[in-house]
Amino acid sequence: MDCWIPSPVHIHLVSCTDSPEFTHLTRALTRSSVIGLDAEWKPLRSQRSAFPTVSLLQIACQTRTRLGDNSDESIVFLIDLASIPLSSIWELLKDVFVSPDILKLGFRFKQDLIFLSSTFCAQGCDPGFDRVEPYLDITNIYNVLLHKPGKKTSKQTKSLATICEEVLGISLSKELQCSDWSHRPLTEEQKIYAAMDAHCLLGIFEVFQAQVLKEGSTRKVVIGLHSSNVTLGLKEILHTPDVGNKLTGITFCKAVDIIQATASSEYYQRIAKGVEIFCRMQCRDTKPMEESLLKIVRKYGDKILLQESDRKLRTSKKKRRRRSAVVAVSSEKQLQNFGDWQGPPPWDLSLGGNGCPKFLCDVMVEGLAKHLRCVGIDAAIPSSKKPEPRELIDQAYKENRVLLTRDAKLLRHQYLIQNQIYKVKSLLKNEQLLEVIQTFQLKISEDQLMSRCTKCNGRFIQKPLSTEEAIQAAKGFQRIPTCLFNKNLEFWQCMDCNQLYWEVASCLFLHSN
Repeated sequence: MDCWIPSPVHIHLVSCTDSPEFTHLTRALTRSSVIGLDAEWKPLRSQRSAFPTVSLLQIACQTRTRLGDNSDESIVFLIDLASIPLSSIWELLKDVFVSPDILKLGFRFKQDLIFLSSTFCAQGCDPGFDRVEPYLDITNIYNVLLHKPGKKTSKQTKSLATICEEVLGISLSKELQCSDWSHRPLTEEQKIYAAMDAHCLLGIFEVFQAQVLKEGSTRKVVIGLHSSNVTLGLKEILHTPDVGNKLTGITFCKAVDIIQATASSEYYQRIAKGVEIFCRMQCRDTKPMEESLLKIVRKYGDKILLQESDRKLRTSKKKRRRRSAVVAVSSEKQLQNFGDWQGPPPWDLSLGGNGCPKFLCDVMVEGLAKHLRCVGIDAAIPSSKKPEPRELIDQAYKENRVLLTRDAKLLRHQYLIQNQIYKVKSLLKNEQLLEVIQTFQLKISEDQLMSRCTKCNGRFIQKPLSTEEAIQAAKGFQRIPTCLFNKNLEFWQCMDCNQLYWEVASCLFLHSN
């Protein structure tokens, strides 16, 4: 898998239509052949009676389509749906969502589209949105990269953070996912978080595009979009099924009425609808796709279609009863008091421990585990992807660890021991790290820094590797950038997962976290 080198990202907050940012957005959309889509909304803590209101729509634009062309910088637009009049951008977004010249990327974006459509409908933009095409889901791209083709997403789909780490080699923070996205102004951390969620979609696609072109997995087809097919007449179009999806609005706009009046078949009606879409998009003067990108769209392209059933809220009576029963067990104040640290920890010498702190971070604070490893603290994560509460508690007990969590539901279990679990109060990972260090009075020495593998919690080999040894050790496993070959760096390798680290990467990792 080729290494992804991120390009500089410029973030623009769009909060009104008469701003330079909005002008920049409309211009970028006409020059972008690939965009990444994501949305944010305020999480609903109780049983919802309506879909959440989307507060922010992120659009990451990639204006370059030729691989290796780094002349353009990546741009992420944060469209503030809480401030901008939705009616002023509804038509623009509808056109973008169905434009055949723009490939849309998303991560399980159907739910986002449902909430987005509901938000616009509530503001009088009925019927909202019902289609995104052409579309590629990042989970499907990930499956192809792992040689697991198939367009249906399995129930065991990995998180976006996991996919980013495996494909791009970057750590994507998810700590602000459940923050209040309806509150204004947005913090700088929220803006960066939202932008990275959309920007990383472009990075994953870039790796995928490079692999597809390298392996030659798409067959060569002659596609005359916006070129050769322009000279075809109406009769030739009606007799050439493959041309139906390649019409250009300028030449055939006047044929729409003829087609609708004379053709009764579903195929001819589809052509007429296609022409109307192209006519509308042609007014925005969108840039046609490069042939290499068209090949990928033809082979792997998909679409999102919303049915009437998708627009109706589904409620579960069983879940409602269970939630009510759980709330009745204990008040929030009791849970908070139980989450406070009582001590002593299981590694305490007075309890027969060895004095070495050990933690288990559940899925809600999984990012905290990497921060703890950076400062040399033994921090494990659950042995299974979706552990039951009892599994977490058993693992912490067997391995003499303190379970770190932000999940109040874990505190409700009667079989918990007070010195076995701690509820982390801070939201940001840096603050969580300081909170744990202060709460458990951990002593961090300089020789502990970067003494553990941030990927698996393993230890490093005692002797550093030379560049030649590192290149040999990384063969078929990890790619070392060629720019490091002549820098006389020392490399360290994890004894458990064989991940390689080097001085520059370590410094950057610590700096970014």
